[in-house]
Amino acid sequence: MANTPKFAGKESREKWGWWYANRFLFWRRLSQLSILAMFLSGPYFGVWILKGNYSGSLLFDVIPLSDPLITLESLASGHLPGILTLSGALIIFITYALLGSKVFCGWVCPLNVVTDCAAWIRRKLGIRQTAKIPRSLRYAILVMILAGSAVSGLLLWEWVNPVAALGRALIYGFGATVWLILVVFFFDLFIVEHGWCGHLCPIGATYGVIGAKSLLRVKVIDRARCDNCMDCYNVCPEPQVLRSPLHGKNSESLLVLSQDCISCGRCIDVCPEKVFTFSHRFNNDIPVVTLNQ
Repeated sequence: MANTPKFAGKESREKWGWWYANRFLFWRRLSQLSILAMFLSGPYFGVWILKGNYSGSLLFDVIPLSDPLITLESLASGHLPGILTLSGALIIFITYALLGSKVFCGWVCPLNVVTDCAAWIRRKLGIRQTAKIPRSLRYAILVMILAGSAVSGLLLWEWVNPVAALGRALIYGFGATVWLILVVFFFDLFIVEHGWCGHLCPIGATYGVIGAKSLLRVKVIDRARCDNCMDCYNVCPEPQVLRSPLHGKNSESLLVLSQDCISCGRCIDVCPEKVFTFSHRFNNDIPVVTLNQ
C-alpha cells in the first residue's frame, strides 16, 4: 500500500533507524558544506583551498576548475577562453563523465539545498498540485542559451544564473541577487514540484549529457522486494528514472541508466525493503549485497 508523501522515509526510519534512512542525505550535505567551507577558508582564515566561486576556481592555487556551461557559452560567443579555463573545464568534464550521473547536482550544487528544502515543505504541507511542464524543457533552454550566446556574443546565462548567484552570495555575502534564489524556492514550493532542478536548469542538463555514460549507478537489487510504498518516488527529484528499473519488464535493466538521475541516493535511504543500492553501470546481471547500516 502506498504511503503518503508527507511520511516518506518514516517506515525506513522505524525499521532500520535514523542513520540508515538518512545516511546519503547526511553525506551529501557534508559534501556541499565542505566545498563551501573550502571557498570560505581563504576570505575568513587566510587558508586558500578553493579560490574563486562555483563558476570558476583554483584548487590549492594550482588546479583550475571551470563550469562547462560557461566554457561552452564562451566558445559559442566566439571568445576563446584562456588555457586555465579550458583546462579547468576539461578536468571537470572528465571527472563527471567518469564519476556518476549528475553528481554535481546532488553532491556539489549549493542550490540543491534550497530546492530540497522546498520539496520537503511541499510534502509536509501536503501540496500535491503542480503545473505540468516537460522535463525536456531544460535541454531546450540549454540549446537556446548556446544559440543566444552565438548570436549576441555574450554569456547570456550568467545574467540570471541562480546557482552562480547563490554561490557568490554564500561566499561574498547576500545582495540584490537574493531575489533569484527566492524565485527558485517559491517556484518549486508552489508552482512545479522539483521545478527548477527537474525541468528548467540548463546546468543540470549539461551535467546530464556529460555523465550519460558514467560509472556510478543506482541499481534495483530485487524487484520482488518492492511493496509499492512509493516512498522512493515521493522523495526522488527525478521519479521518472525509477520506473523502468523498478517496474519494468524482465528484459529491462535493473540499473538506473537515465542521465537525469542525480545520484543522490535518497531512494536507497527511504526504502524499507532495501530494494536499491549503489553499483556501477557494468553490474547489470549480478545481484548486489548491501550492508545493513
